[in-house]
Amino acid sequence: MTSHLSPSPHKRIYIQEVVTRDGFQAESAFIPTEEKIALIDRLSNAGYAKIEVSSFTSPKAIPMLADAEAVMQGINRVPGVEYTVLIPNLKGAERAIAVGVDEFNLVMSVSETHNQANLKMGREDSFKGLSSVIDLAHSNKIAVNISLSTSFGCPMSGITPLKELMHWIDRFSEKGIRGITVCDTTGMANPAQVQEVCETVQAKHPNLQWTLHFHNTRGMGLANALAAVHSGIDRFDSSLGGLGGCPYAPGATGNICTEELVHMLDLMGLKTHMQIDTLLECSKDLQNIVGRTLPSQLLMAGKVDRVYKAPCQI
Repeated sequence: MTSHLSPSPHKRIYIQEVVTRDGFQAESAFIPTEEKIALIDRLSNAGYAKIEVSSFTSPKAIPMLADAEAVMQGINRVPGVEYTVLIPNLKGAERAIAVGVDEFNLVMSVSETHNQANLKMGREDSFKGLSSVIDLAHSNKIAVNISLSTSFGCPMSGITPLKELMHWIDRFSEKGIRGITVCDTTGMANPAQVQEVCETVQAKHPNLQWTLHFHNTRGMGLANALAAVHSGIDRFDSSLGGLGGCPYAPGATGNICTEELVHMLDLMGLKTHMQIDTLLECSKDLQNIVGRTLPSQLLMAGKVDRVYKAPCQI
């Protein structure tokens, strides 16, 4: 498929941070609530369109995010930034409504095998349960986004057929949701596949808010993001420092790195409205929070405008 679309230098690219949910959820040592709040407050002034604050899942399932209410209530909510949360079920939705979240992000897998492994139920049961959450959100005038995991491929069932992906997109679109996130959960996508998917979904459902969510498992994360930009996509999930990864993808590395994505797009002259220096400062400090070096190559090397002294000549 040949694309005739190219990004306008005047078009804004919206960056959506997922580190405090997708990144933190796999960490073994609990990150104190006040540190989560402090990080989100710093990120709120960095230019993001959305920040995924936490997940209102069972504290027993993900102890790291057991403080979801406290974090939502503790952050300083900056005008212009949407504070979204992952909602697994009606109970989680009711908890989120009580603290006034801006958006419900609901998740299911396009792959039946991955959905069973990740959510412990079949896709039809997931769809039925999420439909009830969508109805509750609508009655409370809360925006809904659907994140479709394994949209490009599943490590247990192979490459995801586009027809299968469109089947679930069509069904969710009929529920009156605001947006859909097409997720490369296990880093199996390639740029040509991304282009085909992006062009197809936008052509069929032009009024939905489209987001692409890439992982860098096989080193193609930024290449896939660029293919999506050239296919007309203007929203991306990313994780500070590249933290994160799918627990059901053996050997998987994290989400695409926020500062690397922003750095690339800014160098291309696209408008992200992001504060790259703030991101790098936060990413550096995040290493102290999680207690290890993060995979951000930009954090290690610095921006391309970094100038070094010439070596002394003998």
